[in-house]
Amino acid sequence: MTESVEQWWARRQWSKGTAVPYTVGRYRDDWARYPVLIRQYHPDLNHGITLSQVPPAADVYLLWECDAGHRFVATPEEQRSRPGGTRRRSAWCPDCAAGAVPRRVHRPEPDAGMHPCGHARDPRRIENDPDDDRCYLCRRLDRSELSREALLTLAAPGSRAAVSAENGTSGRYWWQGAHGHPAYQAKIETILGGRRCPVCRHARGGAADVAVGEAFVSRWAPKPASAAEPELKRRIGERLAVDLEANAVRVAKPFYSHLEVWPDILLPELRVAIEYDTVGRHGLEHVGPREASDRRKDRLLRAVGWEVVRVRCGKLLPLGPYDVSAGGVTDALVARILERLEEIRGALFVSAYLR
Repeated sequence: MTESVEQWWARRQWSKGTAVPYTVGRYRDDWARYPVLIRQYHPDLNHGITLSQVPPAADVYLLWECDAGHRFVATPEEQRSRPGGTRRRSAWCPDCAAGAVPRRVHRPEPDAGMHPCGHARDPRRIENDPDDDRCYLCRRLDRSELSREALLTLAAPGSRAAVSAENGTSGRYWWQGAHGHPAYQAKIETILGGRRCPVCRHARGGAADVAVGEAFVSRWAPKPASAAEPELKRRIGERLAVDLEANAVRVAKPFYSHLEVWPDILLPELRVAIEYDTVGRHGLEHVGPREASDRRKDRLLRAVGWEVVRVRCGKLLPLGPYDVSAGGVTDALVARILERLEEIRGALFVSAYLR
């Protein structure tokens, strides 16, 4: 049961039999990865208890204050998992995050309501026939090769029926991905238009033609997030005679909506991926849910025979056995990466690619 910080501290004093159950600095390394949370926490608002005395997994309500002066109550777990996929500092404060999202303006439809067939009214038409009283969705269904029964077979198990006279609309529904791929959301019009599982659609763009575990050049790979990654790749290319053109690895299981992952640097000859991780400008990168995503990517790579070396900058702690800590891209960092490569593949094998 979640307690206030006073109750939690008193209970820990009683259970441990001491006035200071957790010494100052005990959990400093655990919180060092969250610079924004360190700035939002104030001991004077929490019974004089410092953040380094609070275990990250403690089920306790703490009082936080953001840079804008908003005060809010949240547990350590809620704060550490709050950023999600948002790349802005306000994501750490619920009040700032709510104010940063623009409100949608709902304009009433002139013919709002339900069509007699049960679908939502839609003013769009695909045929110039004034005598045709069918709704837009019914017209699309009749013109499509998919029947209502076929649409229902595509609906994900446990989801509401995709087409029915009682609750059918032209909104977004859950559909079952092919080949065991995860379910996805899409409008009925999207399904009728032929666009199916996003994993299969993205795979047709390149990953479907590549064997599992092979590196290739993908059209979906994002651009480098900072200038440090291309610089590190350049320095590694000066030391190793390897092909650095590939930017993706085909994996066996979907990584979100793709059958490929995009490490920062790939060494196909050694089957080693190198990642350059920083917390970013707002302290949101590679922490909380993003750290869980990094771990999942590493598992997918190792499952197809690759190994991962992560360069963890700042206060980021290592995630894998071969990760290295660094403060920037230097020749010393490249030398440490080469040492890790020798640990992974052997010094004799790596020396064959040294320039």
